[in-house]
Amino acid sequence: MSELKIKKVPRPKLSFWENTYLLPIFQGMAITFKHFIANLLTGGSKMPTVEYPEQQKVMPEGYRGKHRLTLRDDGQVKCVACQMCATACPAECIHIEAAEHPDPTIEKYPAKFDIDLLRCVYCGYCVEACPCDAIRMDTGIYTIFAQKREDFIIRKEQLMGLSPQAEFADNARPKQGLGPAPDGYQYPAPHPQPIPQPE
Repeated sequence: MSELKIKKVPRPKLSFWENTYLLPIFQGMAITFKHFIANLLTGGSKMPTVEYPEQQKVMPEGYRGKHRLTLRDDGQVKCVACQMCATACPAECIHIEAAEHPDPTIEKYPAKFDIDLLRCVYCGYCVEACPCDAIRMDTGIYTIFAQKREDFIIRKEQLMGLSPQAEFADNARPKQGLGPAPDGYQYPAPHPQPIPQPE
């Protein structure tokens, strides 16, 4: 076994004034004071401000905002309750209960789909993991508030009612997300029958 060669790196010795950190503090205060004076002289006209809540900031494309569930062409939820998003979620904030779909071409659907926004870390893993593009985070909603903890748990109906941010709605993928059919194949017609809700 060969000997390990250890290289000792000498630690630089700080002077008394460097140990007090006074110079960096004064440098930071000087930058803050410079910006304060500049904003005072210009009246804040160059400051990027948003008159919230009357004016909402347009979030950039790809911003991970509040979640939404996408819909099929017949208005039913696209999710097939495969649990991939709940499995990928590091915060374990997604709760899904699967039920059998009345349409024989669709195996399952989520009878219950809840997301606890207080536990969510907005990592986007659920969107990445979904095999059928059923969940997205493109609503652009960044102000999420409620009076009680229970109100931060959003249900399936609320998730289905959200839409993509208006500025980027044209660039969003099609609702069905199927794309053109391969040669010689025709997609089955949508079945508009309502899904029975659990009691």
